[in-house]
Amino acid sequence: MDILKIEGKHHLKGKIAISGAKNAALPALAATILCGGNFNITNIPNLNDISTFLQLLKELGAETDDTGMPQNNLVINTGKLNGYEANYELVRTMRASILVLGPLMSRLGKARISLPGGCAIGARPINFHLKGLELMGAKLHLKEGYVEAKSARLKGAEIYFDTVTVTGTENLMMAAVCAKGKTILKNAAREPEVVFLGEILLQMGAKIKGLGTSTIEIEGIKELKPVNIKIIPDRVETGTYIMAVGACGGELIIENTQPMHLQAVFSKLREMGLTIEEHNNSILVRKKGSLQSVDVKTMPYPGFPTDLQAQLMVLLTVSNGLGVINETIFENRFMHVAELLRMGADIKVEGNRAVVKGVKELTGAPVMATDLRASACLVLAGLAAKGKTSISRIYHLDRGYEQMEKKLSVAGAKITREKTRQHF
Repeated sequence: MDILKIEGKHHLKGKIAISGAKNAALPALAATILCGGNFNITNIPNLNDISTFLQLLKELGAETDDTGMPQNNLVINTGKLNGYEANYELVRTMRASILVLGPLMSRLGKARISLPGGCAIGARPINFHLKGLELMGAKLHLKEGYVEAKSARLKGAEIYFDTVTVTGTENLMMAAVCAKGKTILKNAAREPEVVFLGEILLQMGAKIKGLGTSTIEIEGIKELKPVNIKIIPDRVETGTYIMAVGACGGELIIENTQPMHLQAVFSKLREMGLTIEEHNNSILVRKKGSLQSVDVKTMPYPGFPTDLQAQLMVLLTVSNGLGVINETIFENRFMHVAELLRMGADIKVEGNRAVVKGVKELTGAPVMATDLRASACLVLAGLAAKGKTSISRIYHLDRGYEQMEKKLSVAGAKITREKTRQHF
């Protein structure tokens, strides 16, 4: 089992290049199911979740050439796709597996998908996906932990999401592109990753209106074509490295990113005292002096993203004053608080609300990651802390951050990955 060891209080200086977005790459991979042919994908992050999803595509009959993965390139051929089952052993660690449900129904008219796993940060039910497919004419059964779905050809429908759902919007977009008639998705997600998937589908020949708004209209067509895909930069990774400067100080140029996707984050970080200069595809972030506390409420895009809540909490622990975080997306996303308390943080949790009082400094300690973004939070806490921090269970980190310790090391952080023996 790998652990990260960090010696804190070293300022960052230099450049960090942002990888392709995991949350854009996974639905893009799912979209290759929709039609046969060769898909050339570039800027794809080399992550555990990507490897798992590629294995899932292979199980469905896709052929993959991942010899270019060290250079973040991939070729997928879905011409011989014939499988329709995503089994439990493959998908238990990754919630995004549910994204194959819509495209399998679109192309094969049947699917058998294990209920997904992933980070333990809340219930995150898939009832919106299933309700939408039923409205489109699918016959669904839940049996022995699997969703079984069948339909000769899906039909267009008007679907309203009671709660904004990113994967639900993406799944039903893919289900609708070849359905008979028009599908209207209301209260749809507006995240950049959803827009990116829509743009891929448009290139494949789909007819879609309203991307980036809360109402998406899709006119079904009979056939799509394969395309070349370049994955957009990861806005969460970008935000994490910006906050790393806030945690330990310094000046950093962040390259290969899209600043427009992080305006709500920039607003809060500037309010706290960070200097952020936006350029076309890069950001300069600088910390001078101490940070000031702010209040934050997580919301669907374009609001402050829940995937950066844990990282921001680290900054609040070493800021002047009192800050309040209201988590409105997931009901169980404060599991990192217990580990921050071990490092000397002053945090009180009241339901979906965390009250953070800034302290003079954090102190290094052995801590354990509980989910993907909590892992990044603990890395930032280690960078900010006096002394040494060791982080275990970093397999969570490897699901969503490509070579994080190497990128930070090049920028001046004292961080190493080591193997340790498991004790039972």
